Amino acid sequence: MGETTDSRSEMSDQSSSGEGSPQGSGEPQGLGGLFGRGTDQRWRGERLGLPESGQGSVATGGRRLLGFLVDIVLAALVAALFTAPELPGNWSLLSWFLITVVPVAFFGFTPGMLLTGIWVARADGAGAVGVWRAVVRCALTGLLVPAVIRNGDGRSWLDRLTGTVVVRR
Repeated sequence: MGETTDSRSEMSDQSSSGEGSPQGSGEPQGLGGLFGRGTDQRWRGERLGLPESGQGSVATGGRRLLGFLVDIVLAALVAALFTAPELPGNWSLLSWFLITVVPVAFFGFTPGMLLTGIWVARADGAGAVGVWRAVVRCALTGLLVPAVIRNGDGRSWLDRLTGTVVVRR
């Protein structure tokens, strides 16, 4: 297990040319890398230089879903504070937008993400996520489909479009 074969070394050399870039030569095959892992990837996030497990590894779908559900409930409760005794209706969308965009843009997490121990980071390793990425992530999450379909790195369409990745704290 400690030794590597020549073919594995060659694959590592080839994939290192795209290191840190989700568009590197180690991109999985089929539909722009939406499904499956490339033959040179051993775990989700390896091509991005992320660890296999623990802090900094790609967050699981369960954690992401739980964080999303917490944010939805929180948004409904916040909106209900202003619309009671009526139901919040579409006002909960506004509160959800605010509790999603503002904290992600500046701190990298929503209240639900904080509770589940995950956060949004830029895939290129640069600083804060920023407002435009947070707005695009929020808008596409509202459509659900781009947020649900993930590639071999565990990144959804919205992660790939905005150059972000959701990782464990």
